[in-house]
Parts: sequence; C-alpha cells; structure tokens
Amino acid sequence: MGDLLVVNIGELVTPRGSGPLRGPAMSELLRIRDAYVEIREGKIAAVGPTGKAPRDFSGEVLDAGGRVVTPGLVDPHTHLVFAGSRVEEYLRRARGERYTGGGILVTAEATRKASEEELVELSLSRLRKMLRCGVTTVEAKSGYGLAPEAELKILRTIKRLGEIVPQRLVPTFLGAHAFPPDYGREEYIELIVGEMIPHVAREGLARFCDVFCDKGFYTVDEARRILEEGRRHGLVPKLHADELACVGAAELAGEVGAVSADHLLHVSDPGIMAMAEAGTVAVLLPGTAFVIDEPYPPARKLVEAGVPVALSTDFNPGSSPVLSLPFVMRLGVLKLKLSPEECLCAATLNAAAAVGLAGEVGSLEPGKSGDLVIWDLKDWRELFYWFGDDLAFRVAIGGEVVWASP
Repeated sequence: MGDLLVVNIGELVTPRGSGPLRGPAMSELLRIRDAYVEIREGKIAAVGPTGKAPRDFSGEVLDAGGRVVTPGLVDPHTHLVFAGSRVEEYLRRARGERYTGGGILVTAEATRKASEEELVELSLSRLRKMLRCGVTTVEAKSGYGLAPEAELKILRTIKRLGEIVPQRLVPTFLGAHAFPPDYGREEYIELIVGEMIPHVAREGLARFCDVFCDKGFYTVDEARRILEEGRRHGLVPKLHADELACVGAAELAGEVGAVSADHLLHVSDPGIMAMAEAGTVAVLLPGTAFVIDEPYPPARKLVEAGVPVALSTDFNPGSSPVLSLPFVMRLGVLKLKLSPEECLCAATLNAAAAVGLAGEVGSLEPGKSGDLVIWDLKDWRELFYWFGDDLAFRVAIGGEVVWASP
C-alpha cells in the first residue's frame, strides 16, 4: 500500500457511493477539472481541485500532464482460468453456425489435462493484458473442470494468482456450468451440492456460487437447489441468466436475492421487475452478443426500470475471447445505447457492487482503495470513441503505480 499524490489532472471523472446506482443516478458523476487525488497508506485521503493539493506530501508525486483520471475498472464476470483454444468453433460460427454453449466441454477437457502451474502461467498473461486495459479488480469463475478435483484446481489457481498479481481477484464457484458426459444429470447435481460446495466453502476458495440457468443447461428448479445449498455454506448467489432463451432465470435471481444476474439477452419483463425489486445488478456482456452474433441485451429498458446495470467482458475462450473492458464500454455506448456517464458507472461502481465490493472500490472517494487510471486523453468521452486502443497511461492499485505505458 502506497502514498501517492496525482496532480495536474485535466479532468477527474467518477461515480459516487457505496452501493449500485440506478436510473438517473447512473449519470450523476463527479467531474473536476484541474484536479488532484491524494492517497495515503493505499486509501484515498482527498480529491479536489489542484489548488487545494497538499504542498508537503512525502510520498510519490505523479504529474498527470492534463490527462483524464477515472477509478480503476472492475470486470465482474470472467472465465479467466482455462487451457486450450476454440478457434475452430469460432470460425464455424463465423460461417453461420449458431452458438449453443456446447464447446464448454471442449475447454473442460483441455483444462482438466492442464496442471495448476500451466493454468497459473496462462492466466498471468491474461491478467497482465487486463491491467494494461485499466482493470484493477477481476472476478474469476471456475466452471471448466466439471469434476470435483478439477473445479478445486481452478479455484486454487485463482487463489494463487491473487497472491501474485497486483489486481484484486474475486473467486466464484461455477461447478454448474454444463453437464459433463462422465456423470448422469442428477448424479452430477448431487456431486455439486453434496461434495463440491461443502469443500469449496471449507477451503474458503470462493465468495459466490453461480449457475448457468438457460435452455439446454440448468433448469430454474435445479439452479434454485444449487444456489440455496451454496448460500447455506456462505456462498452468495449469482446467475448466468437468460442468455440463449428466456427461461425465467432473471425471476429466479430476484427470488433468491442474487447479487447479480448476467447476460440477460432474452430477459422477460417480469424478470426485469423481479431484479429491480431485489436490487440485483444486471451484468451486461455486449462482447458476447458481438462475438456470437445475437441480439444485444435491453440495457435501456433495464436502466429505465430501475435495475442497476454493470458491464463486463465475459472473457472466455468460446463466446467472448475479449480481454478489453474499454472495448466493451465502447459497445455499451454504440450498441446498448448507454450514455458515456452510464457506461463509466457500469464499469466501475456498479461492477464493484456486482462482486460485493462497492464499499471498497469503484469510485474515487475518501476511504476507498487508491485504484485509479490515468488515461492518455484530454476529453474523458473519448474513452468511448477510440475502438482500437485501450489508452491507459498509468494504472495505480492501492496507491502503487503497477502499470506504466511505454
């Protein structure tokens, strides 16, 4: 944890609060021209106009050179740890095949064969690329093991990575990602609830329990059973919801009080209302719709209904081989019709809320972690304009500069 003073910020832009923002509040950002940020012992001490910056600061002083500063980005839905490639599947889809999710088993086979050391090395490279995109907090799921020891191997890999990388990693158990061919359907569900969840909880390997509740995958009743067992063991519910078809997964998210429901390409109106009433964050993944050529989720409808909206890459080898959260934010403006203000909130404070960390990260406010990005921009709105460049100039986590553009 470091002491850092960032001065000569051309424009500082941040949401504010310790919980997810909804509706018009998503657009109510704090913007300060010619600003500074003071970080002491890893926490933000003060934010304001440069004229009020301390003159006797004893830590590192960083001149932003008139550039834009935002909070560090938060990616709240990734499948970070896997082995192998699905380029053949991608090329078949480019020729007209529809995505069905069946390739999950291909990745599971490759991931089962990989050692923990191999998975660590593969994932380290990906996290370095995310860091260069300004991402300071990353949620990472299991789900490519689909067997007890393989799922635990992925979660232990995530734990090891969290001890190595500067980013904050948030682990999620997704044993219910698909049905493996070496188990019967009911047999595998029994394995999840009777063996995997208790073991994951006992080792403290995950904070959340997720289920792929969709056509051809887990039914609403199956997902409910798994999530309730997870909650009984201290794992907070999350859901892959209504990506391939409308199956009532969003309604289930509201019913069980899930912290987030993710995807939502085919969410129903009752599902939207259930999420709004429960305060469940809608994590939208436009990179997935872009790659698999499906309709984009109804972002405007969700915002107008009072559902807190977040953005994420859904980084995975099948439906979203996308590491750049800034690229996804640009899709948020171009394809989801969110405003730049809403998109920044969705990739910072609301994304932090989707992983239970809105009280710690996601905005530049006193008491929160000193995670910020200096962007090589003079106008903050250009963050949503330059599609071919991630534009991070400096990235700090806990007051330590952990990435500097060459």
